[in-house]
This record gives sequence, C-alpha cells and structure tokens, in this order.
Amino acid sequence: MALFAALTAALGLLPPVEVALVPAPITAQTLGVMLAGAVLGSRRAGAALLLFVLLVVVGLPVLAGGRGGLGVLLGPSGGFILSWPVAAFVVGLLTERFWRRYTVLLGIAWNVVGGVLVVYLIGIPWMALVGDLGFDKALVGSLVYVPGDLTKAVIAAVVAVTVRRAYPLIEDRGA
Repeated sequence: MALFAALTAALGLLPPVEVALVPAPITAQTLGVMLAGAVLGSRRAGAALLLFVLLVVVGLPVLAGGRGGLGVLLGPSGGFILSWPVAAFVVGLLTERFWRRYTVLLGIAWNVVGGVLVVYLIGIPWMALVGDLGFDKALVGSLVYVPGDLTKAVIAAVVAVTVRRAYPLIEDRGA
C-alpha cells in the first residue's frame, strides 16, 4: 500500500498543467489512483490513497507542483484529491468482482467508472462550490481533463493485465 502511495506521489513530480477555464490543474496522479485499484483491489487501494491524502494533509509536498497541506484540500482542487481513496476503492471493487474475466477492455471500463466518473462526481461539484464557478462552468471546463484521463485509464488497464499475469495481488472474488 505504501508503494502505491509513493507511486502516486512520484507521479506528482511531473509538472501540473494549469488550465485557463478551471482552477484545478491537470496532473498524472490519477494514474496512480487507477493503478492502485486495478492492482491492489478495493481495500488496499482505498487505504493506499487514504495514506496519500493524509500525507497531503500533514503538509508534505506530494501533489503535482510540490503542493501539499490542508489549504490545498480546502481549495478548488480539493474535491478531486479527496475523491482518490473512494475512486481507488471503486476501481478495486470492480476489478475484484470481474477478476476471472479481467481484460484490458474491462480494465479500461472499470478505470473510467472508478478513476474518472467517481473523481468527477466528487471533484466537479466541489470545484464549482469552492472555486465559485457555478456548476455549469465547472462541468464544461472539466471536459479538458477527459482525453488525459481516458489515456490514463488505458495505461492502467494494460499495466494491470500485465501485473495480473506475472504476480496477481487480487484474490479471485469474481462472477
């Protein structure tokens, strides 16, 4: 679990891309969320990302751009970050449920459901409220994240299938 918290922090070394329309940058760190869920399963992935969020809370500069601290979580991008443990748990839960039939295509689907939709369902309303944008503007502005998030969903699914073959960490709870 600590390894995936560290992996998510390492993905924060890639510089964030600031977006003109919304006050939350594009980062690579949601790839860590998807990978944790797809490789570790629900409980361990949720715990790994909860650990990561706790590192942010105590002020460690583990977010993209060297950010950290409670102030970041209370800002416009805080909802996205707070969603990561839930998102990793959902990706892991779906992966566990369909472990026997897990393929790259299913992995992409579960990464999109957990690692994109869950993150957006929590992050966009938070950004609209805290960033004083209005929900419509936050929703439309967030469309800029979609191409990168879909790319991360594909990468995480390919990695998960490869890891599953070499060293399966998830127990079979499949349907």
